Amino acid sequence: MLMYPEKMIWDVGGVTPILGERLIDQLKEQAQTFDPTIVLGQKVVDVTRDVFAHFLLTTADGTQHYSRTVILAVGYGALSLQKLEIEGADRYEINNLHYTVQEVDVFRDKNIVISGGGNSAVDWANTFIPIAKSVTVIHRRNEFGGHEMNVRKMKESSARICTPYEVVKLHGSNDVIEEITIRHLETEEEERFAVDEVIVNHGLKCDFGALKKWGIEMKDDLAVVDNRCATNIPGIYGIGNFVNYESKVRLIAGAFTDAALAVNNAKLFIEPDAPEAAYVSSHNICFKERNKQLGLDDDNYREVRG
Repeated sequence: MLMYPEKMIWDVGGVTPILGERLIDQLKEQAQTFDPTIVLGQKVVDVTRDVFAHFLLTTADGTQHYSRTVILAVGYGALSLQKLEIEGADRYEINNLHYTVQEVDVFRDKNIVISGGGNSAVDWANTFIPIAKSVTVIHRRNEFGGHEMNVRKMKESSARICTPYEVVKLHGSNDVIEEITIRHLETEEEERFAVDEVIVNHGLKCDFGALKKWGIEMKDDLAVVDNRCATNIPGIYGIGNFVNYESKVRLIAGAFTDAALAVNNAKLFIEPDAPEAAYVSSHNICFKERNKQLGLDDDNYREVRG
């Protein structure tokens, strides 16, 4: 969501299709519900345990935070975009070579080339087809890695699909790409044509930094957790794209479930005698006063609930 704020999110339960940026805003607002302490602009570089079995989290500027448990929601770590590996390509980034899309309308009535074959490339192709003058998708493989329905939609549209091809040259002046050359990976035949905008979706480079030295069991650059979202280090939990387990669902909705599991089990780690499952919000007494703040007294609340 953070990388693609203008992408439409379709698969969050109870939420109609929503822009990534708007969903982030709503999640931030919801996160404030119980007035948590939120610390921004700090990078945790070390985690140790003190004599009281508390975790001591040390940040890059030397600040220290204490906690009985730690939940890691670090995604794929510090992300950087895989850039186009063509000499001199970076000079076009200030104009019409894009690695992210901030404003969809910028691409209206343009001849657009999208290089890539994953979900992002396919999604952007489907987004721009209705508004662009033309959309050409360049992919190194014959098969696309995006969701089947979206790939089919793209292939059945007016988009031009070039596989297995890659972009090999950018031609332009005044730091603006005017034409590109693509090459067929099997025949090595080349084709040159005019473009207005080039979007590159070649994936992301992931960097977990010092976290990989903490002793957390990792496999294929993902943390191994059990069905409680617990890592091999007691008291440390992992959620979202950072983790893997047998029934893992890599959707936003799946990350929400991971979070609930981790929080519930972190509570049990701190207080083993606590109830084994958290109360649902409609039954939790702590919401009584907040319902009143929303103008819902007990009678109205029961009526709303049906």
